[in-house]
Amino acid sequence: MTEETTTPAAEANEQAAPTFAIQRIYLKDLSFETPMGVEAFLNPKQPQIQQDLNIQVNQINEDLSEVVLFLTVTAKIETRTVFLIEVKQAGIFALNGFDKSAYTHLVNTACPQILFPYARETIDGVLNRGGFPPLMLPPINFDAVFIQAVRQQQAASAQSA
Repeated sequence: MTEETTTPAAEANEQAAPTFAIQRIYLKDLSFETPMGVEAFLNPKQPQIQQDLNIQVNQINEDLSEVVLFLTVTAKIETRTVFLIEVKQAGIFALNGFDKSAYTHLVNTACPQILFPYARETIDGVLNRGGFPPLMLPPINFDAVFIQAVRQQQAASAQSA
């Protein structure tokens, strides 16, 4: 029989290890509009789909953060809106032991990546109930979106300096 002993240094390392956990995922807000009404179903033209996304991070306390994925999908035929869906899919995440850079990266990439399938399913379900075919939104590379946003911010900072 062997005994495991831990040294104070080992205990400190275990306590300092970063942790990431999902506490809750929920639908924060949902809006669906069909301004064209029945005319949308009679028009043979295929609508153009536009997808916009944004991320908001709210620090709840030292250990918890709320991450909200804002997803807006607009379908238009020429200049007329066929449908508009706005979804705010949110989650509460426990993030402990990360430095500021790693924390910023996680809440802007990993958390939205977790939330996106829920938002996509909500959009498909609402469209189905609204009489439209499901919309297969393509996957989003949140790492690439984050890197692009950082580069744009750096370029804007360089221009203002």
